[in-house]
Amino acid sequence: MFSIWGFSSAEAMMERVAVRVGLLGLLFACVTSAPTNVNRDWDIYSFHINSTVTSRYATTVITSRVANRIDQSKEIEFHVKIPKNAFISKFRMTIEGKTYDGVVKQKEEAQQQYTQAVSRGQSAGIVSSVGRTLEEFKTSVTVAALSKVTFELTYEELLKRRLGKYELLIHARPMQPVADFKIDVYINEHPGINILEIKGGLSTKELANAISKTQTSTEAWVHFYPSKEQQSQCDSCGEEGLNGDLVIVYDVHRKKSIGDLKKSDGYFVHHFAPSDLPRIPKNVVFVIDQSGSMYGRKIQQTREALLKILGDLAEDDHFGLITFDSSVSPWKEELLPANQKNLEAAKTFVQNIRERGATDINAAVLRGTDMLNRHLREGTASLLILLTDGDPTTGETNLETIHKNIKEAIDKKFPLYCLGFGMDVNFEFLEKMALENNGVGRRIYEDSDAALQLQGFYEEVATPLLTDVQMVYLGGANLTQANFSQYYNGSEIVVAGQITDNNIEEFTAEVIAISKSNKVTYSETIPTEEPITARSDSNLQRLWAYLTVKQLLDKEVQLSGNEKETVKKKILDLCLKYGFVTPLTSMVVTKPQGEESQVAHKPKEGETPTESKQNAQINFSQHTLPLPSYPSKKGPYGLRGGYIGSLTPLGGSYFSAKILDGAGITEDIDSEVTADYMDYDFPHNPTEITIKDIGQLLEGNLPTHSTKMTTTTVSPLIRFLLPAEGQALPLCYDIPVGLSLRLLKDPNNDCSMNGQLGQSDNAGYQKIVLHYRSDQHIDFDTTGITFNNGQNATYFSWSVNINIEKDSVSLILRDKEMDVTMGSTRVIIMLYERDGKVFLWPVLRQRPTGDNISGIMARPPVVYEEVQGTTIKLKIQDKEVDVSRASTVDLSVRSAPTVTCWLTPLQSALQGELADFTVSQL
Repeated sequence: MFSIWGFSSAEAMMERVAVRVGLLGLLFACVTSAPTNVNRDWDIYSFHINSTVTSRYATTVITSRVANRIDQSKEIEFHVKIPKNAFISKFRMTIEGKTYDGVVKQKEEAQQQYTQAVSRGQSAGIVSSVGRTLEEFKTSVTVAALSKVTFELTYEELLKRRLGKYELLIHARPMQPVADFKIDVYINEHPGINILEIKGGLSTKELANAISKTQTSTEAWVHFYPSKEQQSQCDSCGEEGLNGDLVIVYDVHRKKSIGDLKKSDGYFVHHFAPSDLPRIPKNVVFVIDQSGSMYGRKIQQTREALLKILGDLAEDDHFGLITFDSSVSPWKEELLPANQKNLEAAKTFVQNIRERGATDINAAVLRGTDMLNRHLREGTASLLILLTDGDPTTGETNLETIHKNIKEAIDKKFPLYCLGFGMDVNFEFLEKMALENNGVGRRIYEDSDAALQLQGFYEEVATPLLTDVQMVYLGGANLTQANFSQYYNGSEIVVAGQITDNNIEEFTAEVIAISKSNKVTYSETIPTEEPITARSDSNLQRLWAYLTVKQLLDKEVQLSGNEKETVKKKILDLCLKYGFVTPLTSMVVTKPQGEESQVAHKPKEGETPTESKQNAQINFSQHTLPLPSYPSKKGPYGLRGGYIGSLTPLGGSYFSAKILDGAGITEDIDSEVTADYMDYDFPHNPTEITIKDIGQLLEGNLPTHSTKMTTTTVSPLIRFLLPAEGQALPLCYDIPVGLSLRLLKDPNNDCSMNGQLGQSDNAGYQKIVLHYRSDQHIDFDTTGITFNNGQNATYFSWSVNINIEKDSVSLILRDKEMDVTMGSTRVIIMLYERDGKVFLWPVLRQRPTGDNISGIMARPPVVYEEVQGTTIKLKIQDKEVDVSRASTVDLSVRSAPTVTCWLTPLQSALQGELADFTVSQL
């Protein structure tokens, strides 16, 4: 929502000073904050991170204590970034001896509170996705003068073993030297700690004496206690304190092939990770998207990664390569052994992969499946790896049909791993397809290390040691997943469950699997001498609950109808019992009386929760109101005459207002409380609003006169997104409605595209024209599409499906999306119907090659740096620019998620004048 501030004469009194206390939790505990207040009116006087790891289950508690040093209330804002795989399980604030605990509720139950907060313009969605591995938790509270607040957040996660090690990574950036700064890590592993290393940017010579570690056979302690002076001495530190990583890497002994079996309080966990086994030769097929959207760095990095992966294949492995666009092109029809001759030929093939055409995922994956099905060798392990950056756009495009086809073809014979390249990919589609076929979905982020991401994933599955793994537990119940298609060296299988029978004297675990062509069996029996009881705070019990919820969430993705609802109920029951914030639950963050609660929703992968709406801004000229002291049914406001600072319409008769009374006290009045007293529905673009005396808004007795307030009209705006390279948040900027814009101009290929914006905000284009060469152009409007080819014109309705290729032009229309390829340029034109408005939105999928490319859509991702200070600034092309945090809808994705962005001045975002991007005719 746009924020509206008061008049210049009252502005100093009306603004609240926001102090950001940041904590960054990366992978386990990463803590960061916003810029330090230069006047030191506030102070983080204690900053602790405490991580406890037992049986690879980590519980991290972040505690920040902040003091308001001046004789004035301050709003303290608390930020924590936590791993996406973690579940928040507790949050509390302690103010003046009173503790306010967050409460986990069913998401639907909390939704009404969330919606009401959004309708008042508050940022109620306080958990959001902020990059590859992180989610951001944030809330705020007003702290009285010379008072203190303690924030405490707890989250839990099962450490996953990758490439033979577990990692606990702590990133510390408190933005000021802290007198009481501590990081404490305690690891307790029953089988014994085999490796313990400390790495990272904070493990330097200057900070060496601040780090200590102690280790016994089964326990380890790591402490990091830098002094205030040392907190400015590391390579990336300075006057603002620490800024770097502390990485604790460890692994455990595996003296028994059966692994580590532990029970306690009626629960057990079994960690199974044998390494003394022969490697199983594999059959692997790589299915690689080479459609037009893979243009540029994506295809280059894919080639780079494939060349490295091919070099790592063992000679007894067999492999295949399939590339696909609108057609499917296998390198060879059969799998070939990975000998030197075949590998060199395959590398030549990879080096010549070029992007082009549409995306036929269904046909490509079926071809790979058929190749593996015809080459099932005894004593080997097969796997299929798909890499794509988009949705299916040709061939079979119905997602449910594709899922059905692939599942039937694979028939549980081998896993399918789906790698989604970039943020435009339909990750839910890929993840479901992988989970249905015993694989996993993994997002590959568009960044300089994308090739390393691809290689890293392959290394995790490069060495199969067992297939058809079955875990059996005599006396166990309510087991997590117990059957696995393959086990890879360096990974780990974890099974947890309950021991519910008090009469059994022994608990037996048995593992049955295939090693090459041989059946292998491992077993262990442990006594159950003590009576079986279960404590809700039991570490193993919480591990079991966490793993059960994680696996049920994966299962829920694959189901529909009654089966889906049954699984959702199981998830919900566990989350409410153990206090986990998941996609099905929310945490209501309670605050002191008089402040609004907030609701924390956990987003899905790639999703940002809906935040407050962007509403029209109405600024009032200064106006004194006779405000007698009206008693309020909701609270004693007692205004004594003052100013209207701002009014923001929220749709219908709802609004929020900021009122400054005669004593200089700011009151925020929300019409949600007082809507019954409103007598006016706000028009879309008002020039004048009449409201009865402000007293009615406080539910008091109405005076006889009314007050008229004249607004200044603000032209409606349409918000655009501009991707940023290597940054979590994109830029966004606003352009007035009704303009004709140059979207794309490519003089090298005689191609251009222009668009006419509609007349209302929160919408897009009413007309788009795409020109190619001198004799072809396509006209798009909200009623249909006209393809002009020389003197011939063909009209299409948006409701039909077409697939046309003529000369160098390809047109694919489905589901109200037109996919157009003209030469080396590929664009998608989407028809939207949102909030009663019908409009078009273009997306550039393949940027034309060559120089002198211009237009709104043609600009490459921007590079910026955040400038630390008391105001929010970015450095863009060596210029510092004032920005503000905002949100908008990303219309380049059909689901139109709400994303957070840096709202940037138009000229800075465009790197030029708006006039440079406008045209007189389409």
